[in-house]
Amino acid sequence: MAAALEEARKAASSGEVPVGAVVFRDGAVVVRAHNESVTRRDPTAHAELLALQQALSLLRTDRLNDCTLYVTLEPCAQCAGAIVLAKVGRVVFGAYDPKAGMGGSVGDVLRHPQLNHRVEVVGGVEADASGQLLQAFFREKR
Repeated sequence: MAAALEEARKAASSGEVPVGAVVFRDGAVVVRAHNESVTRRDPTAHAELLALQQALSLLRTDRLNDCTLYVTLEPCAQCAGAIVLAKVGRVVFGAYDPKAGMGGSVGDVLRHPQLNHRVEVVGGVEADASGQLLQAFFREKR
C-alpha cells in the first residue's frame, strides 16, 4: 500500500484526485499508476484502469488471477467491472468510498454472486492515510 500511496501523492501534485494503484505479482511490483483523468482529458483514466491495462500488456495476458491490486480508494463501478473482467485475484484498498464504492460500500461488484469471477477483497488498509490525502486535496480545491 505504501507504493500506492506514493502514486496517490504524485496524482495530487499534478492536480489529479489523489488515487494510486499498484499491481503486485510474486511479491514484486509489476506496474504503478495514478489518476490521470485531468491530464488525459479522459474521465475513465482512473488509477486502477491504467494499472490493469499496463499489467495486462506487460504480462501479455488477459487475466490477472495471480495478482494483487493495491489501490488507495475503494474502486468505483467502472474500475470494479474492469477488475472482474481482468480476473484480478485480490484487491486491497485503503479508504472506503461511501458515495461510489463498489467493493462493499454502495454495492459489491467485486464479489457479486451472479458474476463469473469474484475477487478476494480487503478494505480499510491504510484508510487514514488514504483518506487524509483525499480530504486535503478537496479542502484545497474548495
